[in-house]
Amino acid sequence: MSKAKKKSNSTGTIALNKRAKYDYFVDQKFEAGLVLSGWEVKSLREGKAQLVDSFVIIHQNEAWLVGARITPLLSASTHVVCEPLRQRKLLLNRKELDRIIQVTEQKGKTCAAMALYWKGNKIKCEVALVTGKKDHDKRDTERDRDWSRDKERLMKHNI
Repeated sequence: MSKAKKKSNSTGTIALNKRAKYDYFVDQKFEAGLVLSGWEVKSLREGKAQLVDSFVIIHQNEAWLVGARITPLLSASTHVVCEPLRQRKLLLNRKELDRIIQVTEQKGKTCAAMALYWKGNKIKCEVALVTGKKDHDKRDTERDRDWSRDKERLMKHNI
């Protein structure tokens, strides 16, 4: 007899960086693996991650995720030092890494973490090359979102 498998959320999404979509124009997306320790994987299974204000830096031709918070579980081991905000290495192939380095050297461009999610039994991070929005661009985004919401209400009400 085998154990019944516990169902996880259907999308496999652990954390989203909704603020990045509001603050930046997304140019290109990449999928990167993460180098994690055991307590971090257990915390991510419980969904204890935040990507707000997280970004990617390049140091010695390696990509590092900075500012991502993975909160340790209360049951974490006492002899392991749990750093919630430590820098985590991103696993990208050379072509993707070269593209990120090339684009981030331009003025106004950066690389931000957009999402953490499960892909099979691996944890992946979606990183994107982004350009900062000005205040008027943010207002345009809000205006478009409000109009689409109002349009949906009108269509629903008319039918």
